Amino acid sequence: MTLSRCFLPLLLLAAMPLACADSPTAPGLSVPFSSSDLVVGVGAEAIAGHAVTIEYTGWLYNSTAPQNKGRQFDTTLGRGPLSFVLGAGQVIRGWDRGIGGMKVGGRRRLVVPPDLAYGSMGAGDGLVPPNATLVFEIDLVGVE
Repeated sequence: MTLSRCFLPLLLLAAMPLACADSPTAPGLSVPFSSSDLVVGVGAEAIAGHAVTIEYTGWLYNSTAPQNKGRQFDTTLGRGPLSFVLGAGQVIRGWDRGIGGMKVGGRRRLVVPPDLAYGSMGAGDGLVPPNATLVFEIDLVGVE
C-alpha cells in the first residue's frame, strides 16, 4: 500500500465530523421559516420603524438535536443587548420578519432558513456555514 493510500482513510474520517456534526440541514431538506412565542410579553409592541432592544441566542439548526438546537454560534448573554430599527434592513431578514408583533417581556423562537439569514455566504468567519438554517431564541427587552 502506498503512503497516500494509508492517509486517505484518515483524511476521510477527519472530514466526516465537519460534514455531519451539527449539519444545518440534510442535503435537499428545506426547513421553512417559523415563529413561535415561548413567552407572550405584556409591554410595548415591536413595530417596523421603531428601535427594538433584544437579547438573543443563536444555534445552527440540527434536525436530530433536542429542539433542533445544534452548535451555538452567538449570544448577547454576558455582553449586553442589541438595539436596531425593526424593518430597516439592519439585521437578517428573518429577524425583521419574525420580531414584529412581539411585546416587551416576550420570548420568541425563530427558525430562519438560509434565504432569510446569511445565505450562501455564511457568516462569522465560518461560525455560520453557507446555506445554514438557524434557530434563535429572542427576548424583547425594549421598544422605543
